[in-house]
Order: sequence, then structure tokens, then C-alpha cells
Amino acid sequence: MIQTPAKNKRLKRALLVLLFFILFILGLAYFYLVYPLWGMPFNAQRHGNPPLTPAWALECWIWEDDYNTAEYVDSLLAGYRQYDIPVRTIIIDSPWSMRYNDFEVDTLLYPNPEVWFKSLKDQGYRIILWMTTMVNSYSKDTRIRESDDWYQEARRRDYLTGGDKPSKWWKGRGGFIDYSNPEAMTWWRSLQQNVFDMGIDGWKLDGTATLNYATLGPIPYFYFRTAEGLSTTRKYMDYYYREEYRHGLSQNPEFVTLSRAMDRHFHPEGFAPIDASPVNWVGDQEHKWVTDEMIEASGSDGKDIALKGIQGFESAISSILRSAEKGYNIVGSDIAGFSGSVIPPRLYIRWTQFSTFCGLFMNGGHGDRMLWNRSQEELEIIRKFSWLHTELVPYMYHYVVKAHQGGRRLQTPVRGKYHYLFGEDFLVAPIYQDKLENEVQLPAGKWRYWFNDLELLNGNQVFKRTFQLDEYPVYIREGAIVPMNIERDYTGFGSSDFAGYITLQIYPDLQQHAFELFRENDLSTTVKYSWSGEVLQVDFEGKVCDHILRIHSPEQPSSIELDGNWLMAGEDYIYEAGMQKIIIKSNAGKLPVYHIRY
Repeated sequence: MIQTPAKNKRLKRALLVLLFFILFILGLAYFYLVYPLWGMPFNAQRHGNPPLTPAWALECWIWEDDYNTAEYVDSLLAGYRQYDIPVRTIIIDSPWSMRYNDFEVDTLLYPNPEVWFKSLKDQGYRIILWMTTMVNSYSKDTRIRESDDWYQEARRRDYLTGGDKPSKWWKGRGGFIDYSNPEAMTWWRSLQQNVFDMGIDGWKLDGTATLNYATLGPIPYFYFRTAEGLSTTRKYMDYYYREEYRHGLSQNPEFVTLSRAMDRHFHPEGFAPIDASPVNWVGDQEHKWVTDEMIEASGSDGKDIALKGIQGFESAISSILRSAEKGYNIVGSDIAGFSGSVIPPRLYIRWTQFSTFCGLFMNGGHGDRMLWNRSQEELEIIRKFSWLHTELVPYMYHYVVKAHQGGRRLQTPVRGKYHYLFGEDFLVAPIYQDKLENEVQLPAGKWRYWFNDLELLNGNQVFKRTFQLDEYPVYIREGAIVPMNIERDYTGFGSSDFAGYITLQIYPDLQQHAFELFRENDLSTTVKYSWSGEVLQVDFEGKVCDHILRIHSPEQPSSIELDGNWLMAGEDYIYEAGMQKIIIKSNAGKLPVYHIRY
């Protein structure tokens, strides 16, 4: 059919109207959702390299949210000491203040806080306090509940963002402190100084900043008024995380903030800016995972219960790996989940094992965290993996420095259900359901099962294997050098005799390899080896350090030479035939060179 000029004009006009309508809808969506929640241009100004997280923050954290008293914290920590379970950091969660957020310690819950905090610090613990952006008119679970006069005074002085009506949040009602107002910040910092003077080491920055928006009737509108003009929810979130971290560092050079990274499908660009995120967690999960009983009860293949599964353990795994893909570095979750009452024992064990191979190991939330009151099996396995995580701090700290320099992050998702590389040298295939059997998909290369490393496995293969509760699917790459701090014999990688030394687990292959061992205060040592098939040479560059070499060796060496001097078998070194390990301990006065001959 022949189109007339008039019809062509009407068609063009209709297409232009349609195009205009589409552009209008896209523009509206951009200015309503994308810009105020993501920022412009699409995260480019938000995320830099991760900060230099201090090494202490890579050790084990613990907290509880059922009692919230100094007496209970003391009893919890005493039990962990008695049963030799490592703890470096204690989180004091809400409610610890008189109201939200006046930074005045409730002395009914925490008597003599100055003395108590000092006692914790003297015992070597680090202290993290929970906080948010809110100045409350009503706080539902603090000693001072009604504080409208306090809120109104802050509102009258323009210390708060937005309009005159308090905003509801999960701990009550209040207003959002205005980070763009210098006078508001002077007041806010003066309140915080009370606990900074007690020596706190960080904030747990809970996620109220994401709730800062206006409404048009029932419809949320992600713009609001501040001292510097119209702001967005995204800009306010960035202020919160950046300013609290910056100010904390001005009070304590090893200060950290614990903030949200990715959390399910909320804020798919991430909560905190990566360069202001020394430590991150994902939450809040339930004490749940998919079990055979759930699948049998459903009478199906389990698809209808998958949501229950992923809102627990799988939700944490998924959010951590999505955080790693985004570029966050030190990430973890509440071990066994945050919410609920009874923690299933096998879930507690498997979540602990997974968290061992995350940057943040945080055993806390609701439910009984006193392991000595639980089963003996839980106590022994969780203690073992808590120490293993602690032993791996030197390995993890390497990736703190490298990521800060723009290099590799600690976790890298790879092919396989929830599989990831932990650093460059470990493949972790998390057990995410209540089953002993798990599928493992090895990447290219050669690998060993780390907890029984006698067998060499080829990569690029998929297999299923049974892992008893004291085992976990972690594979070490042939060629790896893994530095560890070993002080106990629970894990099988050393003993109490290794304390005070850097233990270097070495898996030589027929090539050269090097690993840079970073320590705080800008100290570094590069460990290198070259392996010809007949002679293994191990040498060092940089800062000398006392060390133990634990070298995988299927054959007993014929001789070992250190700096031109022969070492005596059984005296200067040990060969453990059953473990296939050469062990050499050195109080290095200088940078050594080893020659191991076969």
C-alpha cells in the first residue's frame, strides 16, 4: 500500500511523540531514582580504593544482642578466655546510650564505663560502639525514652536535615544530623568526645542514612533540605560514612568503621563508599538454611522453600560475594545469623567455617554465643576455625595493602555455586545447605585439599565430595606461599612452639614464585623461591623476620644449606614423612638464603 505524504507526517509525528514520552519517562526515572540513590555519574565519584584496614580488625570479633550489659560481656569474654577461643574485638551494640544518639553511656547497663573500657583495653581488646545518624525525640529501648525537648533544640538550631516532622525508624523517631552544617558538626563531635576519651576503636555505623528522604504524600521523594541546599539520599549516605570515618581517624590512627556493603537487593551500588569502608558486614540474616527436613516437608524439589534458605545463610554468602564483585575488600556477616532465638548447631559450624575465609570474622547477634554451653563438637570445631582465621591474618593483610594500592581484593567470585578465590591461592566452595556432600569446581591449575594436602589434583574438574563437620572444602593452589601467625596446635598447621615466628607454608612447583609479606609501620619482606626439580632455593628481600619454613615435600631432602652452612637433620630441621613437610625454624639475624637439594 502506498503511503501518502499526510500519512507519513502523522506517522513521524506519532513517533516523535512516542520518543518524547520515552525520554520523559527515562528522565523522570533518572532524576527520581537513579541520581538521588546512585549518584552521578553512576558511582564514578563514589568508590576509590579500600582503606588500609589495621591488622587487628582482621582478627575475631564477638558481640551479643540479647542482654546488652557489661556484666554479660564480661562473662562472655571470660568464657572465651577460659576455653581458649580467640577474640580481639568486642562490639557494644544498642542500647548502650541514654538515648539515640547522645553518646552518654547508660551506667545502669554499663557501670563505671571509663574504668570498664580501660580494663577491656588493658586486656588487649578493641572496642566498637554502635551508632546512627539520628537525634531522637523518642527512643523505644533506652533509659530516656521521651526526649522531644532535646530533638526540638537541635531542630531549632538547624542541626538536622529536612522538615519539622520527626522521621520514624526502627529505634523510634527523630531527625537526621546535618553533616553539611559546620555548627551541627561541632555539636555532634562534642557529644562523641565523651566516648572517644574512653579510647574506643571504632563505630558500627548502622544504616539510618538510607532512610533520609522526604515524602510527597505516601510517595518517597529522595531529595531534602540541608544547610548547603537541596541534597539527595545518596549524598547524605556518603557524608555519613566518610565523615564518621575521617573524624574517627583524627582521634585514633587505627580507628575503623564497620558499615554495610551490599545487602541483598537494597542499594545495589553499595551502602558505604569503598574508600571509606575499612570493614564491612552484610545483614541481617536469620538463623536459617535449607535442610533435608524442610525439603521433605515441602514434598517437592525444594524450590518453594528456597527463599527461606537464602534469607539466612545463603543470603549472607550471596551478599558477601556481590560486595566482593563491587570492590569491597574486608567483608563478613554475623556468624550463624543475626536474628532468631535458637541457632542450629550444624549451621553455627558451617557459618563459622565460611567466615574463616572472609576478611571479617564476626561471631554475634541474637542466640547463645557461649560455646561452652553448647555441644562439645561445636566448641571444638568453632575454636579450631576461629584460630585458623587468626592464623591467616598475615595472608589477609597482604590483600589489605594490595587492594589499597589498587590491586587484587581478598575475595574473587569464580565459577561454581558460591565459589570464590580467597586471595590468589585458596579456592573456597562454601557448604551452604545442611548436607555433608558438596560439589567443588576447581579452576585451572593444580590444587591440594588444604586440610589433607598429600594428593595433587588437576584443575578444570568438577566433583562431589563428602565433608564431615570438622572438614571444609578449601583447596590450596600448587605454588602458593602462605604466611601465618601460629600460636596453638588446634588447626594442625603448627603448634605453640611456632609462637613469635612468621610461619611460611610453601607448596613449590616448577617455577619461580614470590609473596610480599606486609606488616604495619611500612615493614615488608618478600619471600621467594625457585624450584628446578632438584634444588629448591628460598630467599628473602626487605626486612628480616624470625620465621619458620613449612615446605611441602613428598621426598626427604638429601641436604639443606643455609647461607653456605649445612643444616643437620633432626637438629636444624625436621622432615615429617607422614605430613610430607620440611620444617626449618630460623631466628634470622640477616636475610637468609636456603638451598634444599634432593
